[in-house]
Formats: sequence, C-alpha cells, structure tokens
Amino acid sequence: MRCRSAAERVHTDSGSVTAEFAAVLPAALLVLAMALMGMQVAGVHLRLQDAVADAARSLGRGDSASSAAALVSRAVPGARLAVSVRDELVCADATAPSAGGALLAGLTVTATSCALTGGE
Repeated sequence: MRCRSAAERVHTDSGSVTAEFAAVLPAALLVLAMALMGMQVAGVHLRLQDAVADAARSLGRGDSASSAAALVSRAVPGARLAVSVRDELVCADATAPSAGGALLAGLTVTATSCALTGGE
C-alpha cells in the first residue's frame, strides 16, 4: 500500500471547497434574506404600535379621529385606523401592509391600543 504525500492529497482535493461553497451559498442567502425581511416587518409593527398608542392617547384627550388617523398614517404609510369606544375607554385599531417586499405582500400588520377618555 502506497502512502500519498501531503502534496498529492491537496492536489486531489482541489475544487471541493469551491463546490461545497457554491452548494451552500443559495441556502445561506435565502436564510439571510428571510431574517432581514422579518426584521423589517418587526420594525413596521413597532412603529405601528407606537403610533396607535399615540393615537389612542390623543383620542382620549378629545382630539378628532381624523387627527389621530393622521398620526398613524405619518408614522406608517398606508396604515388604516379604526376607532371604537368601550365604556370609558377609547380604542384605536390599525392595520398596515407589511414592508417585506413581494414575498410578504399578503402579510398585514395590526396593532391595538386603548386609553381612558377625558371623563366627559
């Protein structure tokens, strides 16, 4: 049995790392793209939740529904606001399309917040 030298082993394995990298690269890029899209959708949700909380507080102080809707639409373009009153609470419900591109085009982000009314 002949023992191969280190130079012979390196020569016979040349190109295998490149082939393995080429096989793994699309999967790694897909995972990275999905993680970035998920972070983008989470960012939209956070902005929408903050805007809805501001809108609920504004409505609780007695501001108009149109000014509350303007708050939400400035924070998240394309968002729609619905206002409801439950006993002494005024609630703001908002929906917005996700910003995940074509892959997440059908995904809708929602947020709800309630505030006490001004005691009227």
